[in-house]
Amino acid sequence: MEQLTPPQIVKELDRYIIGQDAAKKSVAVALRNRYRRSQLPEEVRDEITPKNIIMKGPTGVGKTEIARRLARLVKAPFVKVEATKFTEVGYVGRDVESMIRDLVEASIRLVKEEKIAEVEPLAKEIAEKKIVDALFPVRKKTLKDALKEGEEMLSDPLIREQLAQDLRDGKLDGINVEMEMPVAPKQIQLGAIGGEVGNLGDIMNSFMPKKTKRKKISVADAYRFFINEEANKLIDDELINSLGLQRAEQEGIVFIDEIDKIVSKGTSHGPDVSREGVQRDILPIVEGCTVNTKYGSIKTDFILFIAAGAFHMAKVNDLIPELQGRFPVQVELQSLTEEDFVKILKEPDNAIIMQYAALLKVDNVDLKFTDEAIRQIAKAAFLENENTENIGARRLHTVLENLLDDLSYNASPEMPMQTVTIDKKYVDEHMSKTFNMKNLKKYIL
Repeated sequence: MEQLTPPQIVKELDRYIIGQDAAKKSVAVALRNRYRRSQLPEEVRDEITPKNIIMKGPTGVGKTEIARRLARLVKAPFVKVEATKFTEVGYVGRDVESMIRDLVEASIRLVKEEKIAEVEPLAKEIAEKKIVDALFPVRKKTLKDALKEGEEMLSDPLIREQLAQDLRDGKLDGINVEMEMPVAPKQIQLGAIGGEVGNLGDIMNSFMPKKTKRKKISVADAYRFFINEEANKLIDDELINSLGLQRAEQEGIVFIDEIDKIVSKGTSHGPDVSREGVQRDILPIVEGCTVNTKYGSIKTDFILFIAAGAFHMAKVNDLIPELQGRFPVQVELQSLTEEDFVKILKEPDNAIIMQYAALLKVDNVDLKFTDEAIRQIAKAAFLENENTENIGARRLHTVLENLLDDLSYNASPEMPMQTVTIDKKYVDEHMSKTFNMKNLKKYIL
């Protein structure tokens, strides 16, 4: 994080998201301010809270992707929630505090993965020894039976070394072995315990000795299982829970999607009562409060909240004033143009046409697109958004699925490798049946 300045963060986001420079700039500054705050003395640090962001824009323009890529960039705990899933206290449904509990779970999972990666080399050594010990008697007997007169038997250390090398090279992966494997406890769900759903199976399992069952599994599966088991023994769960809580508190990012759907329309009955109630319940979470989780208490004062919505039927100003005040940074994302669609198809690291080409290569089809074809696909997607509902970049998937439908259906690994070039003529022939390639909006008075 120390090396990532706002321009560098934007540059990283540009690898996956086309356009939306204003939104990228806002989240980059918010992220950099996290690092700046961490370098301050404690008495000053506690006075500085994140500047939460509201992103307003139509669906499919990159709102969620910006937040998700941002979290991956700095390995921050991240959780995406739908505002419509929550209900006011007293109604049946999820309470708003569950978003913070989900964030803590994500944070602990992140810390655990990091700690497991640290001890993995040692865990691999122990797991390797266990597998070698299990296979050694069989290998020794096989070598002894195959021994010809006058030949010397290999020493035990040499046999073990051969087995270890074969295991590392994957030569033993397909062999089945019988191992004692633990039996997973039955999942028996209870009601909420401290705001969370409890599992009686896990509670009972902590008191009872672990049950095991003899199973026949492949060496590859047994090796993975032992690595995981030994790694879990080498890490300290209490330390991980403590670090996870701390990271969620100081670096967590909560992305609240569809926030426009909980805006009240001004009526005092029906679902609008609950909608405004959800806003009131979200307010203390965003404002800063303490939430109890099964790992301990967490303060929400320093968590970065990014809210997003299309705001077609409502405006940001229709949110309750207190909630608006907690989202001081408002960014408007623009609808995607035809030129944006061309860039989305070609430029990102995970470009859509690259994904389709990789999928079809599995079945011996080398898929190529000409520049004219890409431009025609972009035009088809843009006009379809103009003529029907604007669903942003997701329209490209609709267009490409229709375009490559026959090709995907007929591709087979039994056929020899063939190169298929998608040109403008191919696009025109296949698109004319499905999409109206005219801009009908110019005929509307």
